Amino acid sequence: APKKLVNSVSGCADDALAGLVSCNPGLRLLQGHRVILRDDLPAVRGRVALLSGGGSGHEPAHAGYVGKGMLTGVVAGAVFTSPSVGSVLAAIRVLAQAGAVGILLIVKNYTGDRLNFGLALERARSEGADVRMVVVGDDCAFATPGKAGRRGICGTVLIHKVAGALAEAGAGLDEIMEKVTAASKAMGTLGLSLSPCSIPGSKPSFQLAEDEMELGLGIYGEAGVRRMKVLPADEAVETMLKHMTDPSNASHISLTPGCSVVLMVNNLGGLSCLELGIVAGAAVRRLGECGVSWDPIPWLWTFWNELPWLLDPAESRGIRIARALVGSFMTALEMAGVSLTLMVVDEELLRLIDAKTTAVAWPNIPAGPATTQREEVPAPMDVPGKELDETSTGPGAAQAERVLEQVCSTLLDIQDKLNQLDRAAGDGDCGHTHARAAHAIREWMRSRPPPAAPSQLLSCLADLLLEKMGGSSGVLYGLFLTAAARSLCGRSDPAAWADAVDSGIDAMQRSVPRAVGSQSPQESQSQFPCIQHRYGGAAPGDRTMLDSLCAAAKVLHSLRIPGADPLQVLEAAVQSAEAAAEATKQMEAGAGRASYIRSSRLEHPDPGAVAVAAVLGAVLG
Repeated sequence: APKKLVNSVSGCADDALAGLVSCNPGLRLLQGHRVILRDDLPAVRGRVALLSGGGSGHEPAHAGYVGKGMLTGVVAGAVFTSPSVGSVLAAIRVLAQAGAVGILLIVKNYTGDRLNFGLALERARSEGADVRMVVVGDDCAFATPGKAGRRGICGTVLIHKVAGALAEAGAGLDEIMEKVTAASKAMGTLGLSLSPCSIPGSKPSFQLAEDEMELGLGIYGEAGVRRMKVLPADEAVETMLKHMTDPSNASHISLTPGCSVVLMVNNLGGLSCLELGIVAGAAVRRLGECGVSWDPIPWLWTFWNELPWLLDPAESRGIRIARALVGSFMTALEMAGVSLTLMVVDEELLRLIDAKTTAVAWPNIPAGPATTQREEVPAPMDVPGKELDETSTGPGAAQAERVLEQVCSTLLDIQDKLNQLDRAAGDGDCGHTHARAAHAIREWMRSRPPPAAPSQLLSCLADLLLEKMGGSSGVLYGLFLTAAARSLCGRSDPAAWADAVDSGIDAMQRSVPRAVGSQSPQESQSQFPCIQHRYGGAAPGDRTMLDSLCAAAKVLHSLRIPGADPLQVLEAAVQSAEAAAEATKQMEAGAGRASYIRSSRLEHPDPGAVAVAAVLGAVLG
């Protein structure tokens, strides 16, 4: 079974609820039951109380939505297991005894939930309680739903919010029932997964190939309606929206031109926040493009498409995204997937969605529409710098372009190798970082010939890498090239290049981050008077790119000897750099991310050192 960070399989649901209550003073556990209640139960007197729940494993649902303005309480079962009738009944009794004038059960449309909550409702009614139940079925997966009907999934959270805002405003049970029933009929949800999930102590509920994704699966790991090859985020979102709004799908949600919707982009548990943001952006864009199924007169549809300037781009499909909620709302343990929920709203529903709540899992969303057309903050004006010489043509510029092209080709060729070497340090992006540099240099050269003057060439490359390369490497290369450019200013003799490399290395050694307290106060105060540490730390032998650079620099000192052959010296420098890079696999890392890794796990050369040696080799090329 997959690894889980739990104390025990049998106690994980109870432990999760206890942890939630211990961290949130507004919540209480009901003694002897898996029931979470608001701590201000006296405030329920004279109002409608709201009770929901279901199996555990969908956190933050449902306990995260207990609070003023949302649920009064929830009843939790074991992982992916409906709660017991006894616990549901106990929760109803507590709320009735607290003085609630009515109790509404909000239940997802799963057989176990309907049965257990339904039986508890019947028993509570026999005791005199005024209890009603609304069953939410928002799943758009099945074109022809079976006898069980549409499953209740993430849209249930929006029903919690609408019902909670109504109850907080003092609405009666009949009114709340009527409005949440109408809201649930104007709502649809569809899930998409890249991986299965697994109950603690059990194997995954299903398997997906490395290149597969599944459309329309449920929050308990039930199978969906279609498996397909993994698609880019934009195409995956478009596939979801088309399925959700296809009129031939009996479970579809109907969207008409000009309607407003609340969009909920829900992480099913294991999707990274990076991916979730990409999906959210794609959903906003795709809802703002032509293609959502609706049935206008054909000529009107053509006319609509031909007048995009009359419409907000977020409404060019006829849909206004009044609010967008992005996060983890109803998960399926560690499933790497996402669901999209659309609820058609009017002004009243939107006010209910916007109403305040103390529920810890409800997001603090801004009261405004989602759109891809936000006005950008203007970029700052460029600071005037030294203009380039006019000599950007001729033999010098052509030679510089040839050398740079060799460097770019080399870095792209070894991208995978550098990534593989870098994975030993737990990152694995060294190749990607150097590839970004190569692509940036090529794009720059396409826009204009490189300067022929060495100082200006290195200065331009420094600015480019500082802007485009990213990571520590981008900063270090930028520092090296900036210092080397200053040293070459007005010089181009062989000895000047040796001096330039020394200057670059000195700048890098003074600029590698180092822990607080690892230097004397005198070192830091001169350059950084407000900072209690200076930047500096890496040295030859620390298993970094400096090992290759310093080895090459020692050989390049020969350029200061009158009559030295520059090509022979450079060839020897490259050989020395390559040997130094290879030797780093015997070193213990003293700086950089690899310094956090046990030396026994660092069995390969340092990728930064390998990259430097490769660049020098390409220059010799």
